[in-house]
Amino acid sequence: MKKALVVGINYYPKVGHLHGCVNDAYAVSQVLARHMDGQLNFDVRLVTAVDSSSAVSRKALKEAVTALFTDDSEVALLYFAGHGHVEDVGGYLVTSDCEDGDDGLSLDEVLNFANESEAKNKILVLDSCYSGAAGTPKSLGDKALLSEGMTILTASSKDQYAMEENGSGVFTSLLVDALNGGAANLLGDITPGSIYAHIDQSLGAWEQRPIFKTNVKAFTSLRKVAPPIQLNDLKQITALFPKPGADFALDPSFEPQPPAPNHGVAPDPENNRKFAILQKLNRLNLVKPVGEEHMYFAAMNSKPCKLTVLGEHYWYLITKGRI
Repeated sequence: MKKALVVGINYYPKVGHLHGCVNDAYAVSQVLARHMDGQLNFDVRLVTAVDSSSAVSRKALKEAVTALFTDDSEVALLYFAGHGHVEDVGGYLVTSDCEDGDDGLSLDEVLNFANESEAKNKILVLDSCYSGAAGTPKSLGDKALLSEGMTILTASSKDQYAMEENGSGVFTSLLVDALNGGAANLLGDITPGSIYAHIDQSLGAWEQRPIFKTNVKAFTSLRKVAPPIQLNDLKQITALFPKPGADFALDPSFEPQPPAPNHGVAPDPENNRKFAILQKLNRLNLVKPVGEEHMYFAAMNSKPCKLTVLGEHYWYLITKGRI
């Protein structure tokens, strides 16, 4: 069982209304609820505040966070978009009833709920100003305090604003892109680590810097999308290449529609099948031609192809039964 509490607060009568947080929360809740193929993923509870009738109080947020982390679910994920506040004693998630910020739900309190949870994976995703303070209690200085299975991903450091652009948080836009497949591996799995890598690469040194803190033995998959290559085709690496560093010899018979004249070599159906797989692997940077720029010319000029470094990595994974 995977649970997600997704919170977006626009309504702040005392500290200044926001505009994109509710839309961000809806976007995150929708992408988490199902895998790309439509199968159920997270059981999402969506909490939003757009006006006085839907205002989210500190008490209500605390109760919802407590409920999220009260059982032994496979994954318990908290997403928060709204105002953040930080001062010498620590950071806060600001709720609709706050008057200045330090009357919000403290990040240390949220961390305590998550750290003590029996959930196998506890994940905090915070799109709020100064959210990088999460996981680092003031008493520990710059050291993080994370129980096993804990991961924190924040929009900015403890000293930075979290920016909005085109009616959406910059961080959340990248998060949703990552969950929609931008951070997927060759098996179609999207993990907290790959999401951070996607966001980190998308933001420059002069922009807000996302923060990633984790204490896990292995990353869990947060969502599955269609892989760029079928698993059966990927596993052909070990059949086509008996060992890393081996060349795979090509000739014109591998090309199903060679131009005339064809060096007197007719297309071979079995070679055509293998070449189609090799071309898929080439497009994913797993295989490269030797001595030619393109696979087609390698075949027509009887040049070999070989595994790339990434291809050798997947060769080892398949050989060891990790895939």
